[in-house]
Amino acid sequence: MAAGVSFGDCYLLPRSSSPIPTNRNPPISFLFKPKRFPTTKIDATSLSSSSSQLGFGFSIERKTGKDRNAQMLAVRQLTGSITAADGLRFAIVVARFNEIITKLLLEGALDTFKKYSVKEEDIDVVWVPGSFEIGVVAEKLGKSRKYQAVLCIGAVIRGDTSHYDAVANSAASGVLSAGLNSGVPCIFGVLTCDDMDQALNRAGGKAGNKGAEAALTAVS
Repeated sequence: MAAGVSFGDCYLLPRSSSPIPTNRNPPISFLFKPKRFPTTKIDATSLSSSSSQLGFGFSIERKTGKDRNAQMLAVRQLTGSITAADGLRFAIVVARFNEIITKLLLEGALDTFKKYSVKEEDIDVVWVPGSFEIGVVAEKLGKSRKYQAVLCIGAVIRGDTSHYDAVANSAASGVLSAGLNSGVPCIFGVLTCDDMDQALNRAGGKAGNKGAEAALTAVS
């Protein structure tokens, strides 16, 4: 091998053995010497639930279903119950605008409450002019401390102007603020649809009833 300069794992050698002119720098070729790393053969069938073996700079660990269940049980988890809601009180704020839709949503919510043993006398329904006003009334009902949750039902359908965006955004932020300021869950059940067909499909049509879903959320 021709003489060259060594830098760790590579050598710097002249590109050819022909005389090199003195008026320019000689071309340099790099010959890299690959570095071999130690390897460890891993037999996945021999891994136990708590053992691990090292391979190429990483470890493999396998846990059984029993270990995962024990880990889940050790974590504190809080979940709602949807078995029965007897004795709980709920308020429903309903927008009168697009009443053909909001009435269907209200009926779905009432039917769901009935299925989960909520008595009619434990439900108060408050009508407001439109979805824009829902947040103000929902916050007042929440602060009264009479209800476990407040359902907010409305329908905003896109028109030819940007009025749709203003009302939809205000309704969403109003319901969110009502829940945060009152400390009582305020469930968002306001439909925001491009046309009447979409709204009807979500008020008992092929897409279900969003009022019923909001009631189920309140119960849980």
